[in-house]
Amino acid sequence: MVEARFWNTVTGKKVQCFLCPHHCMISAQKSGICRVRTNQNGILVPETYARVSSIAVDPVEKKPLYHFFPGSRIFSMGSVGCNLGCYFCQNWRISQASPLECPLQDVSPEEAVKRAMEENTVGIAFTYNEPFIWWEYVFDTAKLARKKGLKVVFVTNGYIEKEPLRELLPLSDAMNIDLKAMDDSFYRKYCKGRLQPVIDTITMIHEAGIHLEITNLLLAGLNDSPVAIERLVEWVYNLDSEIPLHFSRAFPAYQCNLPPTPPAVMGRVWRQAREKLSYVYQGNIAADEASSTFCSSCGKLLVERSGYAVSSVGLQRDRCRHCGKQVKMVVK
Repeated sequence: MVEARFWNTVTGKKVQCFLCPHHCMISAQKSGICRVRTNQNGILVPETYARVSSIAVDPVEKKPLYHFFPGSRIFSMGSVGCNLGCYFCQNWRISQASPLECPLQDVSPEEAVKRAMEENTVGIAFTYNEPFIWWEYVFDTAKLARKKGLKVVFVTNGYIEKEPLRELLPLSDAMNIDLKAMDDSFYRKYCKGRLQPVIDTITMIHEAGIHLEITNLLLAGLNDSPVAIERLVEWVYNLDSEIPLHFSRAFPAYQCNLPPTPPAVMGRVWRQAREKLSYVYQGNIAADEASSTFCSSCGKLLVERSGYAVSSVGLQRDRCRHCGKQVKMVVK
């Protein structure tokens, strides 16, 4: 049994978890909001340590990371559970499941690193469900991966306390943060969380110099208004106008009965964001122009993407081969 980090005994056998901003008070034999951190007779235990629901070798663009080793493959892993409860969750079958509700296989940190190397991937991505609630496992696996020269990627909702995040940052190479909306009331109503902790996470990642990309799942009528997009774009711009921002098309899922986000909405939002930001993309929709990378200085095509077919046609390492501008991109 692996003991969790970041918790205290409260009274008797009740414990309090400090991994994420919920600070769950957990009675004996019960779990926190995430469903996976369980009080076993007064000790907090991460039930999903080394227990995996999903494994695949994915294009790195699928994370999505468009400016991190474009065209590479990455060994991708996930488990179950999440510390948010987004009613529109696209991966709800694992994110909103407990360890007893989903088939899991045992994969030790050593086995994960071995398989990532055997597949000749650039590294390991912790993804599919929320990786930060898998903290002990991802920490141990990331340490081993780094020693073997593998890159470590997190695809996360960013809902974590500062100290656990601070310990993971030195083991991280890239993160994609799912920023639902720049609206705390949206987070409280639709995600069962708060905005500020996510903002704090993104800021810490950026200040640490870790490669950062941001994804916003567009939900028609909920977070796609020109005012909502302006608020989001303005915040990203003030942090760093060259952070890649991905707008992902939503489809009906979990408790959300909205129709798929209309292509016209995707296009409108993409055009609006491009007025201020250097790199804006569309996802979950066929849009080659809106998934390719163009130089923010001369406008020439740098990386052409059609689906997951990727060609670095205009790059010379991390510079535009046409005008010489350095591009915010990690390459081999």
